[in-house]
Amino acid sequence: MDKEKYISNIKSSVQKGSHPGPPEDDLFQPTSVIALLVFNQEVVELVFIQKADVEGYPWANQMAFPGGHKDRKDRSTKDTALRELDEEMGINRKNVEVIGSLGHFQTINNKDIEAWLGIWNQKETIHYDKTEIARVFQIPLKYLLDLHKKKAFHGPTPNVMLLTYPFEDVLIWGVTAKILYHLIEVLLKND
Repeated sequence: MDKEKYISNIKSSVQKGSHPGPPEDDLFQPTSVIALLVFNQEVVELVFIQKADVEGYPWANQMAFPGGHKDRKDRSTKDTALRELDEEMGINRKNVEVIGSLGHFQTINNKDIEAWLGIWNQKETIHYDKTEIARVFQIPLKYLLDLHKKKAFHGPTPNVMLLTYPFEDVLIWGVTAKILYHLIEVLLKND
């Protein structure tokens, strides 16, 4: 694989892509996440977290991208995503090349999530916050692309109840699956 060409294609796809805009009203709390790509030899992977199993936590055990709520000190949701990445996983923003926004995704509990895509250079070791995260893992992008095609997701967005991406002992669903679906569709349009 020509890594530079692959990265260039991803950047072009994301920057030319059409992404969902923010909600029209301000009934949603601004949050953000970052989908991180990593390159391990010839394999491109996406970094996911499994939320901690905390009683009363609405996202306990769910698969997600790192992120969180926008604070007053954050200049933008991009800043939020990078701050949360550092706080939750110990990944410094200087080691992440942010490619761009994947758009806005709303949750049933009134959160507006702006999803960002970045490339992590892996110059540090992940030290995740065990009060928020049960584990961190990477899934090959090719596996997710192939699964997307196998489940006939390419095209109109499937019903949210059917939009799932199983991997080993986990299931990606809900808003994380919606973000993943959108990322894959954007990448497939320029494939």
